[in-house]
Amino acid sequence: MGAPDTAPDTARDTNPHPRPPRLLRARALLTAPFAPRSLAALAHALLAAPLALCGLVLVPAGLALGAVLSWTALGPWLLALTVRGALGLGGLQLALVRRLLGADIEAAGRRGARGAFGWRRALLGDPAGWRAVAAALLTPFTALLPLLAVLVGYAYGLLALAHPVLRHWNYVTLRGADGSVRRVSLQFHGVEFDSWPRWTVVVAAGALLVLLAPWLVRRAGAPHRLLLRALLGPSAAEARIRTLEETRAHAVDDAVATLRRIERDLHDGTQARLVGLGMHLTLIRELITQDAERDRLLAVVETARSNATQAVTDLRHLVRGIHPPALDQGLETALATLTADAPLPVALRTALGPRPSPALESLAYFCAAELLANAVKHSGASRVTVDVRTEPAAGVPGTGPERALLLAVRDDGCGGAVVGAGTGLTGLLARIRTVDGTLTCDSPPGGPTVITVSLPYPATNRAPA
Repeated sequence: MGAPDTAPDTARDTNPHPRPPRLLRARALLTAPFAPRSLAALAHALLAAPLALCGLVLVPAGLALGAVLSWTALGPWLLALTVRGALGLGGLQLALVRRLLGADIEAAGRRGARGAFGWRRALLGDPAGWRAVAAALLTPFTALLPLLAVLVGYAYGLLALAHPVLRHWNYVTLRGADGSVRRVSLQFHGVEFDSWPRWTVVVAAGALLVLLAPWLVRRAGAPHRLLLRALLGPSAAEARIRTLEETRAHAVDDAVATLRRIERDLHDGTQARLVGLGMHLTLIRELITQDAERDRLLAVVETARSNATQAVTDLRHLVRGIHPPALDQGLETALATLTADAPLPVALRTALGPRPSPALESLAYFCAAELLANAVKHSGASRVTVDVRTEPAAGVPGTGPERALLLAVRDDGCGGAVVGAGTGLTGLLARIRTVDGTLTCDSPPGGPTVITVSLPYPATNRAPA
């Protein structure tokens, strides 16, 4: 485990006169219906439904025709082409979700084979292909939900907002029994909303629908995204294999980077100081043999002593970067030492159960060190809270670790931290994934920032060293 990576990892607001959080939230609420993210969700709702309806027409037709001709040589080829078409439609759906909604859904792995007959055999025997067929049959129903939300939120909302203007053109003419003529634009259960102040109710309802439109579209699209993830995404086994491959590659790269860092620190720092120390000792010996002046001799001795002290300090920092000695007394003691040396006031709360493995203790310690360093350098916070505790692990009992080690670092800074904006949190997440851990970041503009790390907690029940 290397030293904490304190590279910038946050997208912070550098405005010297930040706006109050309430004003920012009010502005975000009013502009949300027409924000780029909301417009992208609107575009996805308008494009996904026609694409899904095409699949509902073409895929069943191909399956039916292939089944009818299954007794001929053409039938299996039609079935294979239908499965391939379903995979293509599924790929388009995933591309829309990734590009417009930013959802991280990877396509399932596909079988490969050589030759035309191998291609056909691979398609007909590939579970991913038949899952794509099921997706083509089911996605039209889930894709219609966000389209209905767009109709209710945006279409009806904007029409209601424009009702005071549209009522002059959009109306019906009613003639009374006495021959009077009335123009009615909007009527609900016998109540007309064309005159002041009744039309204000329609405008208020329209404004509410428009403001709620992004939320409606997002919630209505959740079943569609879940269905695509379940049917077109990788299976649990494939996802596990990919995660293991990524974490193994990162662990190898991290080990190589750690060795290079140790070699560089020893070569450029400690080794150079020890070489200088040897040169000064040689000079002292020569001065003694020459019976040099006392002041000059003392200056050389002081320089040698300073180099020796600095070399010892460098070695201590290097050792702490590899394995802090305080960890030998347990994670709680190591974190207390870490927070005591922080330049900001840090409140530490710990509630640990049986002692975890040394590797997990080291990972938790360096996670806390890196998050504290980020808070000090980038958040502008005046106070930090570190909370470490154990909780029952989420999942099915008996299928994994029964406990989870939760590390939460909270600061009262300016907020705006984003995973992926730099190298700090991204690299930290990659380290955590090597032990199947998770990282969540809650950092709205204006703060506070809360970063929570969850690590599987297999206890070793050992006594402190």
